[in-house]
Amino acid sequence: MSHRLANLTELQRLQGLAAVSSSQVTILVLGSMPGAVSLQLQQYYAHPRNSFWPIMASLAKISLDLPYQQRLQALNHAGIALWDVIGFCQRQGSLDSAIKNEQVNDFAAFFANHSQLQIIAFNGAKAAQSFNRYVLPLKIVPQHIRLITLPSTSPAHAALSTKQKLKQWQVLADYLLS
Repeated sequence: MSHRLANLTELQRLQGLAAVSSSQVTILVLGSMPGAVSLQLQQYYAHPRNSFWPIMASLAKISLDLPYQQRLQALNHAGIALWDVIGFCQRQGSLDSAIKNEQVNDFAAFFANHSQLQIIAFNGAKAAQSFNRYVLPLKIVPQHIRLITLPSTSPAHAALSTKQKLKQWQVLADYLLS
């Protein structure tokens, strides 16, 4: 067995988090795969330096002081669902570049249950790349849904400040319910 294959078999198989949504959401924010801290805590965007929640606080008027479950409810109330493109993968650490053997989530079922969806916002390039590679060829994405790639909120993507990221994430404001 080659050294590369031996290392790949040593990687842990990871399972992502369940979708957080309601039937009336208009926005689906898709990450690639939760990082180690998020998987450990079973919370989306749990790393303290991830700018997702500060961006949502500004964009959707969600208090950062709310407990996690209440922040999720507030997101859904504002019309925002959270999920990841990748449901299972192998990865060492938290970097998207380390993802191997990815398997995507069941988007056919998601689209069937979310007829109000208007836009999919990819939280970073890896999410968009995986979606384009594995989901678009299935021809299951309703034609009216707009796809947009936004800068990653991950602390690993430090080229932009949270304020600069927020400016680009503002495109979602037109799709919010409240």
